[in-house]
Amino acid sequence: MKRRLVLAGGAVVVLAAGVAAQRAAEKRRLDEQAAVDRDTAGFWNLAFPTPDETAPRTLAMARFRGEPLLLNFWGTWCPPCVKEMPELDRFARDHAAQGWRVLGLAVDNARAVREFLRRTPVSYAIAMAGFEGSELARRLGNTQSGLPFTVAFDRRGRIAKLKAGETNAAEMAAWAREMAANGLV
Repeated sequence: MKRRLVLAGGAVVVLAAGVAAQRAAEKRRLDEQAAVDRDTAGFWNLAFPTPDETAPRTLAMARFRGEPLLLNFWGTWCPPCVKEMPELDRFARDHAAQGWRVLGLAVDNARAVREFLRRTPVSYAIAMAGFEGSELARRLGNTQSGLPFTVAFDRRGRIAKLKAGETNAAEMAAWAREMAANGLV
C-alpha cells in the first residue's frame, strides 16, 4: 500500500511538472507571437520607395492590408533570390484572381535593382527596403538573417507562413490552398 502511494505521488509530481512545462512553453510561444504581432502591426505603417527613376513613388504597405500578401525579401546579388523570381512571378499571375498580391522588397541599392529589372522584368510590385531590410526581415521572423526570405500574410494582416531560403511555385500554391481552406484568404 505504501509503495502504491509513493508511486502515485511520483506520478502526480511528474504529471504536474509536465503540465507546468507545457504551460511555460505555451507562454513563451504566446510571448513570441505577441512580439511578432507588434512588429507586424508596425509593418503595415511602413512605406518603401520604388526603384523606378522615371516615375519614383512610395509604396505604402497599408495598401496591401486586407488581402493576402506574399512578401519576398531579395537581392540582385543573391543567386537563390534570382532563381526563385520566375516562381514568384508565376504565383502572382496564377493567384491574382484569388486576391493575392506579391511584393518584392529589395535588400539592395536602387541602381542595381533598376538594372536587374531591365534585364529580368517581373509582373509583381518591387520596392526598395535597402540594406535596412535585413532588420525588418528579422523582426518578421527571419531568425537566420539570410536571403531570400518569404512571408505570407493573411487577409487580417497576420503572418501565416514563413520561409527562409528559396521557395517555388508549388510550395507557394500549397500555402495559398491551406490558407484558403482555413479561411485566411
